[in-house]
Amino acid sequence: MNLLRILVELAIVGWLPGAVILRLPWLERDRRAALAAEERAFWTVIASLAVSLSTVLALAALHGYSLTRLLIANLCVAAAAAATARGRLRFGPAATRISFAAVAPVVIVLVGAWRFFPPAEYIIGGKDPGTYLNEGVQLAQRGAIVVNDRVVADVPPFARDLFFPYDERSPYPPLRFMGFWITNPETGAVVGQFPHLFPAGIAIGYGLAGLSGARATVGVWAILGLLAVYFAGARLMGRAAAAAAAMLLALHVIEVWFGRYPNAEVVMQTLLFAALLANARAHVDRDPFFAPVAGVLLGLLLFLRYDVVLGIAGLAAGLVLNAVAHRAWPRKSFLAAFGIVAALAGMYLFGPMRPYMYLPIVFLTHFPIWEYVAIAAALALAVTTLTVASRSARLCGFVERWVPTIVIAVMWLLAIYALVLRQPGGKLAAHDANALRTFTYWYLTLPALLAALIGFALVVRRSFWRDPALIVTIAVFACVLFYKIRIVPEHFWMTRRFLAVILPGTLLFACAAALSGARERIGPSLGRIVIGAVFVVLLAVHYARASRPVIDHVEYAGLIPRLQTLADTIRDGDLAIVEARDANSDVHVLGLPLAYVYGRQVLVLNSARPDKAQLAQFTAWAHTRYRRVLFIGGGGTDLLSHRYGVRPIASERFQVPEYASLVDAYPTYVRRKEFEYGVYEFTDPSPTEGLWFDLDVGTRDDLHVLRFNAKEESEGRTFRWTGRRSFISVTVIHPDSRELTVWMSNGGRPASVPPADVTVSLSGEVLGTVRVGNGFAAYSFPISPALARRAAAFGDPVELALASTVWNPHDALQTVDDRDLGVMVDRVAVR
Repeated sequence: MNLLRILVELAIVGWLPGAVILRLPWLERDRRAALAAEERAFWTVIASLAVSLSTVLALAALHGYSLTRLLIANLCVAAAAAATARGRLRFGPAATRISFAAVAPVVIVLVGAWRFFPPAEYIIGGKDPGTYLNEGVQLAQRGAIVVNDRVVADVPPFARDLFFPYDERSPYPPLRFMGFWITNPETGAVVGQFPHLFPAGIAIGYGLAGLSGARATVGVWAILGLLAVYFAGARLMGRAAAAAAAMLLALHVIEVWFGRYPNAEVVMQTLLFAALLANARAHVDRDPFFAPVAGVLLGLLLFLRYDVVLGIAGLAAGLVLNAVAHRAWPRKSFLAAFGIVAALAGMYLFGPMRPYMYLPIVFLTHFPIWEYVAIAAALALAVTTLTVASRSARLCGFVERWVPTIVIAVMWLLAIYALVLRQPGGKLAAHDANALRTFTYWYLTLPALLAALIGFALVVRRSFWRDPALIVTIAVFACVLFYKIRIVPEHFWMTRRFLAVILPGTLLFACAAALSGARERIGPSLGRIVIGAVFVVLLAVHYARASRPVIDHVEYAGLIPRLQTLADTIRDGDLAIVEARDANSDVHVLGLPLAYVYGRQVLVLNSARPDKAQLAQFTAWAHTRYRRVLFIGGGGTDLLSHRYGVRPIASERFQVPEYASLVDAYPTYVRRKEFEYGVYEFTDPSPTEGLWFDLDVGTRDDLHVLRFNAKEESEGRTFRWTGRRSFISVTVIHPDSRELTVWMSNGGRPASVPPADVTVSLSGEVLGTVRVGNGFAAYSFPISPALARRAAAFGDPVELALASTVWNPHDALQTVDDRDLGVMVDRVAVR
């Protein structure tokens, strides 16, 4: 029954509105009826998603979204459209039947389902994927773009600096979590960092099938992206080349990775290629139905990412060229649809999403002078050319004849320059200078690039005017992003710049070159077809091998059950304080899903060294409002104080698979991302009289250690590795304390690295330096009477500092462990 409900709701969201709209008996219905049956099915889904996503955004802007309301709205849209058409929704005899050609998109869908599932369990904070997913879940649960977070609003003004201090020098609001801004701390108004079109889809998935549905959304978009590339390519280059390109795309490591990993680029791939196809149907094939469709899809992209302006610029340039060459002016329905949606997007981007627009505004207002001049000149040239072309047939002929040749020449020259001649130096960063080389040699192959350049020349020479917008858009993305990649060269994350347009465009042109004879008579071109097919198969084998490790990998597999266990530890009436982002662990990333997926009341400390008097005042206030005040940390917070007590509740340590993420290097292996933390409850102060300090490091020591590595266990001992400078909070020192003893080992350092020298300081006073040997041993340091009296009178725990010479196992032994390690510490005692 549950599966049946999901299927019915999915049909209402992703099929019903588009099915009715596509069959409306207006705007020359027979023309779209004559489209291939599989393309009509594609447009049914795309139109339905456009309606559904628009409805989600509209309802969320009014603080009123829910899946039930979306379903009701879609049913109303379908019913109203059917009533207006008086039930005349049959295509009639003009409709084409399903043919053998429908096998290609079906196979593409099946291959995509194989390659893109299961999706990552990326629901934690800290980076863009987790932000997107939590934005979507939050939208589904709270029904709004800007939510009023009561936990934020309830924090007293005196304590706000503990969790979200306001920096007057920053153009951005304070952070609730990484990826979420607090726009008004008085009301608790919080908004996600990224535009909400992709999160709107996640919200629908969450409403349909919970967290599993939310995670699966990215894979659905990736499959739709393959179909959008196929149909746009089939119209311009033929079904054979388009099907081959879509299959290569499905096999490619970049598409596979991001087909499982939350990102907005797969949505951009789908909607932009769909918008380009609709634009070609409207302005080249002269089908009036697709003009407003193209306008709406292009406008919706503004709710996705700011770099969609490149796609808008490319499509606009294609329209201008088509208007000049053929006096085919853009349809008013396209301009009206795009104008309305773009105006709403402007209100959204410069309203609740204004902080998001800060960086694009800075970027656009800090161009070099020559770039402003070039943009102004290009606009002036476009206006002048349109004006003259409206009166001059000669200019139209000149543009039609020479623009394709100019486009080919420019792209070839730029490709040769970027591949062979461009070198880093001065202000030109290495990853920018090497962008095309990186893409070619790591992800595409040189033969594929050469084939793409040949295919580009063939397609532009033969068919440029069949879809100038598609060709120009791919060229614009390539020119801009290979000129300035504008992202840290961290792989695979950097490759999302290639994902939406450049990779599919390159594969389309490469397959167009390889299978150029497939559209001719079989006899004269049979040999060329065989050679081209072999080339495509070899590329497919290469891409499949390169993506094999990714296919077998699920990012953060097993994380969700662990988070559920942690969430169950926190009761409804509890407040959980999570350690700061600058602590020496990643525990802070758990705070976001605990709050916005599991609905717990969570605050994240702003600093690993919070003001203890302020924290004591806050916990005293919090105990009047919450049943329990908890702390979740992994040994990276200087928290202990005699002003309050802390009682351990639980301790957890687990690992999840995380694919290597390397800078300027191709990732080839899986790491184990470790989460290690304790859960503690703030209590009344505990008496320390008569106690001695004796800490078993690695056993519920999270609140005592700072700048240590994670807990480990070996040969029955628990321990932690120090870093270059690590600290321990010593909670008990008596005036008559005379000796500090630390049990340490160098961990078996190789002879090629410096020896393990450790300098020990207590309360800022150096006690001594020792050279730590192999195997655990006790190293004792005298405490002077004056230091003991001063430390005992301090009133709060005193700081024990261990400064170590460090070594790196990755550098010394070529292991996957790239930590800077000092010594292993097993126990610390003061007597």
